[in-house]
Amino acid sequence: MTTTTITAAATGAHTEPRAPRGVLPALLTVTFMTALDFFIVNVAMPAIQRDLRAGPSALQWVVAGFGLALAAGLITGGRLGDIYGRRRVLATGLTLFTVASALCGVAPAPWALVAGRVLQGAGAALIMPQTLAVLRTAVPAPAQPKAFARYGLTLGLGAVFGQVVGGVLIKADLFGLDWRLCFLINLPVGVAALAMLRAVPESKGTGSRLDLPGAVLVTAALVALVLPLIQGRELGWPLWTWLCLGLAAVLFAGFLAHQRYRRSPLVDLSMFRRKAFSTALVAVQAFWMGQASFFLVLALYLQSGRGLSALESGAVFMAVGGGYLLTSTNAHRIAARMGRQSVTAGALVMAAGLAAMTVAATHSIAWLLPGLALEGVGMGMALAPLTTLALTNVAPEHAGAASGVLATVNQTGNAVGVALIGLAFYHAASITGGFQASLVALVVLEVLLAALVQLVPRRRQA
Repeated sequence: MTTTTITAAATGAHTEPRAPRGVLPALLTVTFMTALDFFIVNVAMPAIQRDLRAGPSALQWVVAGFGLALAAGLITGGRLGDIYGRRRVLATGLTLFTVASALCGVAPAPWALVAGRVLQGAGAALIMPQTLAVLRTAVPAPAQPKAFARYGLTLGLGAVFGQVVGGVLIKADLFGLDWRLCFLINLPVGVAALAMLRAVPESKGTGSRLDLPGAVLVTAALVALVLPLIQGRELGWPLWTWLCLGLAAVLFAGFLAHQRYRRSPLVDLSMFRRKAFSTALVAVQAFWMGQASFFLVLALYLQSGRGLSALESGAVFMAVGGGYLLTSTNAHRIAARMGRQSVTAGALVMAAGLAAMTVAATHSIAWLLPGLALEGVGMGMALAPLTTLALTNVAPEHAGAASGVLATVNQTGNAVGVALIGLAFYHAASITGGFQASLVALVVLEVLLAALVQLVPRRRQA
């Protein structure tokens, strides 16, 4: 083994180890569908409001219901895969997600759409940890950097092109379905993905029983943390949001105390004693704090500040996608040469792109494109290697629980980032000023990410 696990693929034998046939297509199809659905709904909001006569609160919960159910269920979802089989739980989550998509597509009223979105989030909470755990356990170690690079590419493309796909589907208005097609498109994709899962080998971790008290504690703690972060800004941070955040701290403390004395815990706390894993998690948190908040303020700036339509705004996002595609397809090769410093380089490239956009914000839209492309280039360099750094530092038998923790860090990072960067955006005198202030804060965050990566220990040769 070389200095880091990431570089192992570069020093393998002439016959390069590969993932079992059919595994990656199945996992990447599921990943793209769930990532796309997280972002595609933003474009559909105006049409949903008109068709269902939905008020601001209902519209907010169309987004918040999905995110809350997803964040709250990821740790438990990861542990369920360890106990009952990762392919089985993945298939269950995919089935639930597909059925929920159908319910969203035929929703007759706002409450039904919100209920469908909550079920979608619950299905995604079962899907995401299993995808990462199967990549960690079913793919040979030398081939994992390439597999995670493809995973990162798929995840990023789903996020970047979500608005474009949504805008195209709504504009096409096939069969008069309008916004409903954004959800119904998941039905054929979900059925095809279920058939593809036959290629995924079954695997389990340690333990035979689910720690139900632990699952209740951590779910309640995550709801108490994420709910005020999602709703606090728009409601003016009322007293209950601060009480929820205080309650979350108490519940997390109770959860950790409970886990120490469980024979079969929901989360094996010994994972966090590995400095490489725990430090990588902090870096992952910093990375995702920047991503969701950047996409949010960019969309608000383009549509509210520059008057672009959803489809036009999505076209601008393609500059990020182009840069991301350029480096994410080669992320495993970049990481093989640079090791963990590929993440550092990616963070600094993102910082440069954000700084360039800060200057370009007062000029024409075309001036933004080079900065957006740099942002995409940096994202592509950092995402997959950062995921690899975190997951290759845990034992395979803990892969499901570790994947659940990692995915939870992703989602809480998104929520915390949106809350914090939102403060900079909404307290400015104008939308352009808010966009510039947000970009400055994001530059600081990317520099922090570059510094955090230096704290991840190198792995010695075996």
